[in-house]
Amino acid sequence: MRSNATTERRTVAVPARQPVGVWLRESSTGLAILAVAIGAGAGLGAVEFRWLITGFTQLFSGHADYSAAGGEAHPWFPALGPWFLLIAPVLAGLVYGPLVYRFAPEARGHGVPEVMYAVAERGGRIPAQVTVVKALASAMTIGSGGSVGREGPIVQIGSALGSTFGRWFRLPEGRLRILVACGAAGGIAATFNAPMAGPFFAMELILRDFAVESFGAVVLSSVTASVVGRAVFGDVAFLDLPPFTLRSPVEYLLFVVLGVVVGACGVLFTKVLYWIEDACDWAWRGPEWLRPAAGGLLLGGLLLLVPQMYGVGYPVLQNAVEGRYVFAFLLLLMVAKMVATSLTIGIGGSGGVFAPSLFIGAMGGTAFGIAVHTWLPATTASPGVYGLIGMGAAFAGAARAPITAVIILFELTGQYTIILPLMTAIVIATLTSKGLLRRDTIYTLKLRRRGVDLEKHPGVRALAATRVSQAAEPLPQALPVDTPLDAAARALALSRHGILPVTAADGRYQGCVTARAVAEALGDDQNRVGDVGALAELPPLVTEESTLDEALDALGRAPSTGLPVLDRTTETLTGWINHEAILAALHAAGRTDGADRRS
Repeated sequence: MRSNATTERRTVAVPARQPVGVWLRESSTGLAILAVAIGAGAGLGAVEFRWLITGFTQLFSGHADYSAAGGEAHPWFPALGPWFLLIAPVLAGLVYGPLVYRFAPEARGHGVPEVMYAVAERGGRIPAQVTVVKALASAMTIGSGGSVGREGPIVQIGSALGSTFGRWFRLPEGRLRILVACGAAGGIAATFNAPMAGPFFAMELILRDFAVESFGAVVLSSVTASVVGRAVFGDVAFLDLPPFTLRSPVEYLLFVVLGVVVGACGVLFTKVLYWIEDACDWAWRGPEWLRPAAGGLLLGGLLLLVPQMYGVGYPVLQNAVEGRYVFAFLLLLMVAKMVATSLTIGIGGSGGVFAPSLFIGAMGGTAFGIAVHTWLPATTASPGVYGLIGMGAAFAGAARAPITAVIILFELTGQYTIILPLMTAIVIATLTSKGLLRRDTIYTLKLRRRGVDLEKHPGVRALAATRVSQAAEPLPQALPVDTPLDAAARALALSRHGILPVTAADGRYQGCVTARAVAEALGDDQNRVGDVGALAELPPLVTEESTLDEALDALGRAPSTGLPVLDRTTETLTGWINHEAILAALHAAGRTDGADRRS
């Protein structure tokens, strides 16, 4: 017996081995391993994506990067001359338009808002097919002349990979969101050889949080992706620029002005983007799958006029910063980029807005530099310095992500000498953007137009999205206007509300009467009121069309814990709203949202 007992105690004392899935889901080490795996996958995805863009650019234009070709003919079809530019976007649209429409509609557009929405509203759930569809659609868009960047697509590709990993191991929503951010960070790091910028992009724009656990995971993913990217592309700065230096401390005043001017250009880019997108939505009446091909004719016409808008345009950007363009041409390129990028996205193309914002900033900043250098040649640096700083200021003005802007510009250029003026201009551009755009950025405006406010807690967003008619309880028995006070007191005592509505003989709403008002009237022998009609008061109005946040505000100003719900058309009461009904509606919305996320 003793031996059996001892054996039993020893058996109980030995812990059962934890399943691998549980260990990955719950331990910090498991999260780190998943982050490294996602970083490796995002790095390989970034490499493949860049190869895809190069391949499709070679196919559609006959050049590795046509933006610097200056309107040359396609070497495979020399008889067409530059007119092939009119055909290339149409042919690509005929392929990626149906692909996106059929398999992954969220792959349309610039990508980052979709990831932000998935993290904020869907618990980090992104369909797995987005990875392939986004890569193909974006590569064809850019390769055929679409004037968009590749950072939005690679963020969405990496995020979809992270989401797929997380759902495969059945991670809870909190960790699933972290893995989505890991994929975004890895994609940025590998694409631009920017291991520091990747984590800050993911934390500042995707997670909007700098918690220790999530920051550690995205750093691991970013480092891993960078190792993969550098193994293929080498360890060099993304832009190969000559060293720049400042000449005078007085220039810092000019950088403040530059921040205001170029930050305003970033805001203008945001407005033009959505103006043109709205115009395309208004004008197009055909099937959505055909929209990129039909709109490709407009894009091709613009490329015929300004071939420098073809694709991402990094060679053109570098030429501008190196001082190869005159003042007027720089302004033309800046305006053309705003229109070309907006048109590419408006017709249903797929690509990012980060690279175009850098392009716009480089053109505007270099033009600003030419102007001040002509005015003060002895005390100002070369115009290229202002172009470099303008790149960060334009992105800060559009995206309002100052930390990411500073770090990514430093890593893209490798120019540490401009870090102080860069920080100055970016902060000023961010403040300018906040003053002109108020709450929204180039990313969040797309979501707000859908009714999604990332600044609000999910519960607050649910309050604003739910009508009172969806949450109202049955109306308690109303008191006729001529009800005696004694009868009203008995009715209020039997009611759980402490307040009851008062109606006229024809059923029209007259107001409400509270138990306190009736008790005070019964206790006043000298000025005793005969019926409840004289005591009825109109509390804050709640209608069937009111939202729950409006009803909550009305309840806060009401003399009781409940209010009647009015039908404005008939001026009759249809229900009752109180705090319990609002909480029940929020709980139901949470269950529905959870079911949607699981599906």
